[in-house]
Amino acid sequence: MKTIRKAVFPVAGLGTRFLPATKAMPKELLPIIDKPVIQFAVEEAIDAGVTDLVFVTGRTKRSIEDHFDGNPELEDVLAARGKHQLLEEIRSIIPPGVNCIFVRQTEALGLGHAILCAEPAVGGEPFAVLLPDDLMSGSALPTRSLVQHYQKTGKSCISVARVAEDRLDQYGVVSPVSNILSGSIQISGIVEKPAPDKAPSNLAAIGRYVFHPEIFNRLRVQAVGVGGEIQLTDSINVLAEAGKVDALRFAGRRYDCGSKFGFLEAIVDHALQHPEFGEDFAALIQEKANPARKTRSVA
Repeated sequence: MKTIRKAVFPVAGLGTRFLPATKAMPKELLPIIDKPVIQFAVEEAIDAGVTDLVFVTGRTKRSIEDHFDGNPELEDVLAARGKHQLLEEIRSIIPPGVNCIFVRQTEALGLGHAILCAEPAVGGEPFAVLLPDDLMSGSALPTRSLVQHYQKTGKSCISVARVAEDRLDQYGVVSPVSNILSGSIQISGIVEKPAPDKAPSNLAAIGRYVFHPEIFNRLRVQAVGVGGEIQLTDSINVLAEAGKVDALRFAGRRYDCGSKFGFLEAIVDHALQHPEFGEDFAALIQEKANPARKTRSVA
């Protein structure tokens, strides 16, 4: 069984829901306090054993390359000022032995097309896909679990979570067949953005996948689907119908950072857990919720 060394990050989207902030700045670099959203996904992939990070970018995403590149001038300034902890944080964004590869999606033809653009960099190997808009939190992050499942079974697998019925039309929803291993389910299909009364279950794909390279064969011949785009879910569905896809339930917390409210949720929760100012921030939240009751001392 081949080790999964490569992960694909589709980052070519325009981020229109965050305009005007994303007019010149990629949405993937919007910060959760002091860390860009995409860095959480990169750290998750590296934690799962990935060594080659493949970013599928667009014309306005050069700053993503800059973020993951070295910056000797900045490092020299931090060293000269004695900011050694910050210097180490900058240097460890991409650890030694991990490579960044950038490929261009020249047309916005959908997520399936973005994955297909990565084929020359991935080759004939199994690989992970992480959608940076989905920020995962918990003791067991999904990519590591997906990689371990692939090592056991050799089957493509996707991360799923339960979704409220009134939100099913925002996701790809799977058709479960049976439990096969602890926490995993064989699926017979997946439907992109179904009407709630047509959804096959309440289990939705949440932006983490591990694929056998045969997914590329499907994507190459995949017809245009929902929204006039080449939908990744359509190709997954073909493989699922052939019994070649499993789903793993994610028990942690997912933040939809592609939406403004989900982005705010992620900021608030990470601020509350921050070791430096978490307690002060919690007091601030209580104060804002109860203006008549001050809980913080003012210096």
